[in-house]
Amino acid sequence: MMMMRMTSFAVLLALVVSAPALAEPDWKAVGQALGKEGAVMPGGIYRVGLPRTDLKVTLDGVEIKPGFALGSWLAFKPVGNEAMVMGDLVLTGEEVNPVMKTLLENGIEVTALHNHLLRSQPGTMYMHVAGYGEPVKLAAALHDGLAQSKTPMGTAAPAAQAALDFDTGAVDAAMGFKGKANGPVFQFSIPRAEPVKDHGMEVPEAMGSAIAINFQGTGGGKAAITGDFVLTADEVNPVLKALRSNGIDVTAIHNHMLDDEPRLFFMHFWGNDDPQKLARGLRAALDRVKITKASAATGTTLSPAPAIGPAAQPIPTTPGACADQGKRESLKGEELRKFLEECKHPSD
Repeated sequence: MMMMRMTSFAVLLALVVSAPALAEPDWKAVGQALGKEGAVMPGGIYRVGLPRTDLKVTLDGVEIKPGFALGSWLAFKPVGNEAMVMGDLVLTGEEVNPVMKTLLENGIEVTALHNHLLRSQPGTMYMHVAGYGEPVKLAAALHDGLAQSKTPMGTAAPAAQAALDFDTGAVDAAMGFKGKANGPVFQFSIPRAEPVKDHGMEVPEAMGSAIAINFQGTGGGKAAITGDFVLTADEVNPVLKALRSNGIDVTAIHNHMLDDEPRLFFMHFWGNDDPQKLARGLRAALDRVKITKASAATGTTLSPAPAIGPAAQPIPTTPGACADQGKRESLKGEELRKFLEECKHPSD
């Protein structure tokens, strides 16, 4: 069996941290072994997208696009002359255990298994995986696991690019960040202030350490949102309260990694409403998270060098503070009334 067991992961990484830089792995051979080619991302990460275009999933009458919430992915990071891999696999309930069995038999670790969405039909599960070893062997093991599912492999035919049917500029302004269009989905990737590590090795943005926020137009001037906030323990409830106070559902809170530093919690969410209203609610939540100074100052969603992020803004603790928060978020009329009703505080 390949040397990819997480029980020895930290020891293996320690042996190569001080090793001299070697030639980049043969990513073409990795793509061939996996059965799907990827692209080299910033930081030298080789990332492979595996959208579940075969699944037809709806949630509250909204057809979920693959790039919105059904995108499996795998990311490889060179470590000495080997590699570490992390990923997130979108699976149906029937696929979970056959895929898991094959991965475990081939030395790939499963680090989490959970939902991201609620009420979706059919339901989907999300399996987080990790491993360490020779990159082509890692890719072959992952291929064998994925073969137990109906995940489409190979090169997909280019799909017709659907236009975004909402004002992305207004969403950018409300968010305070600049998103990027990916077909019918408008995406934000916002890195945390501090470096994220797993088993002592830095986990860059392309390997799932950044806050991910997706918008998908749903017609009638509305958009659905989903994604996940990447949070330390002290940020969980302030962000939870900010989302709920702005009418955004929280659908899951859990871990993705086993030995992360700092310890991180991933909070998934859902909403379907006016895009600018949702963006203001997401911004209120982001204000309670330590993100990079560069991101906060420039609104970029690129990954700048880590820096000490701004202090999380305090959540309202009095009726007056709730009213002030509503004014800062430009809430009016019925929207403001509902916010004030949901703005719970210790003095209640």
